Amino acid sequence: MEVQRETLILIDADDRDIGTAEKIDAHRRGLLHRAFSVIVWDSSGRQLLQKRAAAKYHSGGLWTNTCCGHPRPGETVEAAARRRLGEEMGFTCPLEWLGIVQYHAAFDNGLAEHEIVHVFRGHYDGPLDPNPAEAEDHRWSSLEAIRGDIAASPEHFSVWFLRYMAEEWPVTLVPPADGPRATLSDSARKDHIS
Repeated sequence: MEVQRETLILIDADDRDIGTAEKIDAHRRGLLHRAFSVIVWDSSGRQLLQKRAAAKYHSGGLWTNTCCGHPRPGETVEAAARRRLGEEMGFTCPLEWLGIVQYHAAFDNGLAEHEIVHVFRGHYDGPLDPNPAEAEDHRWSSLEAIRGDIAASPEHFSVWFLRYMAEEWPVTLVPPADGPRATLSDSARKDHIS
């Protein structure tokens, strides 16, 4: 199991900071913390998926959205999302905040995710250079292909990506070809908090 020394931001149910915890400890105890997910599209309307490296601390070897992670104390969520996009997939692009999703999931290895996730989308058509320690594979897929793969083998996907696909709004909002544009009103964003 990959074990990184990293500090997470603990939050209350309204996404207000209440402290910090070491990453693995927070996941062992299922503490509510702040996270982010990035969903990147290309000009053909395909979504960039990554297959998490097998050595990841949970959900290794599963397909998921372009990248995800946790902001560091003192780091904005958007800055963290841009940082991890570069660290995981080897590129950066402008990102647009879409809203938040809250979920809790327990894993077979005794760890649990309990997160308020800030979801971002981006548009990118250039070269990729994934970090094999983060992503062992990647692919561009249409929503129809992703839905078909999930229907056939949901166990091949991360629990949070299955959640995004079930809720649809994070994964169906394709950015325009010339980059992200705001499309959700503040009230619409709040409707997606669960």
